[in-house]
Amino acid sequence: MRDAASSFSSVPLAQLIQKGRKITYGIVQPGEFVDDGVILVRGRDYSSGWRDLSGFMRVTPEIDGPYRRSKLKSGDLVLTIVGANTGTVAVVPTWLEGANITQTTARIAVDPMKAVPGYVEQVLRSAIGQEAVYRFQKGGAQPGLNLADVEKFEIPVPPIPEQHCIANVLRTWDEALEKLSALRAAKDQRLVALRAALLFGELRLNGQRRNWAPTRLGAVTHELTKRNGAKGLGRDFVMGVTKAEGVVPMREQTIAGDISRYKRLPPRAFAYNPMRINVGSIAMNEREDEVLVSPDYVVFACNADGLDADYLDHLRKTSWWAHYINSGGSGSVRQRTYYDDLAALKLPLPQLDEQKAIAAVLNTARADLAATEREIEAVTLQKRGLMQKLLTGEWRVPLDPSEPSAATEETEHAG
Repeated sequence: MRDAASSFSSVPLAQLIQKGRKITYGIVQPGEFVDDGVILVRGRDYSSGWRDLSGFMRVTPEIDGPYRRSKLKSGDLVLTIVGANTGTVAVVPTWLEGANITQTTARIAVDPMKAVPGYVEQVLRSAIGQEAVYRFQKGGAQPGLNLADVEKFEIPVPPIPEQHCIANVLRTWDEALEKLSALRAAKDQRLVALRAALLFGELRLNGQRRNWAPTRLGAVTHELTKRNGAKGLGRDFVMGVTKAEGVVPMREQTIAGDISRYKRLPPRAFAYNPMRINVGSIAMNEREDEVLVSPDYVVFACNADGLDADYLDHLRKTSWWAHYINSGGSGSVRQRTYYDDLAALKLPLPQLDEQKAIAAVLNTARADLAATEREIEAVTLQKRGLMQKLLTGEWRVPLDPSEPSAATEETEHAG
């Protein structure tokens, strides 16, 4: 390993830009999109890696013409400067040469004699770059960056050969994450397909032939209304329900001073906010302990002799369930969904033993997906730590490939 410097010197991003191609945004009013025109790059087109060419919007040459200043070349960077994904960055591939960008995207033409585009991309993705985004962005609901502020982003600048090495090392981690993300997407699609087939009788297990009886949810569940009481569970047990994370701890500032009226949620029971179930905020308590939820929540449990909780937990994640919740089963939009409303839902329900068999298959597929998601989280954290070491000069990559280093050892783990 080469001797580490205390840190790399840094320069404003503006000093690394090609002469005559200053940082700029793109087309303000794209008009109607056309089938055969100039590709228009938006933040969503690279927020999770570059999308397929067929997914891009296109504008007419007449719209594109006045914005020649923002035309893209291979090796340019694109940076989202408006919206929820502000700070997302990518290197423009060769096949997007000649495309243009939107007003919410900045084109950064790095001078290859001063810096390596792939290296600058990694800096902007790192804590160094994202801290600059956070420091300079303005606005609340619609955050954004001014181009003048983007020019001020401080970029650590090691020698060009070392920039190439750093970019190559970090790119191997990106490739590993891309493969894992593709695997996650495939496993997610498999789980969706399995739910559609198994929960509606299109695919039967172990030669099952018994008919399924449409059954009201209220016939196989019961509402729970038990309160916490004056000497019940403490504030650490107060939970909320989100679509993405299920049953999660509530922030202290959102908890009422008196929690005696909060409802108890036993393990494997369900809870939801009657005003937010339409956006998917319903979940089963997968914890081993009883917890508390808001007194405004609806809490219910499955009857042990009629409905398997895991089966219902998978059924609630289908498009069929979402349609009922959003329409009330009658085509009208429901503002609030209380237990009696939900209880009217007729489930496609096999016998209990078949429910458990179906749930077991789906649980296995879900666990497989969760394992890949955990792997993505682990690799992401490892890469983040490696970026901090390499981009600050704490670890120096060898310019001689035969020289061992901690960085190359870390790279082997990424593969």
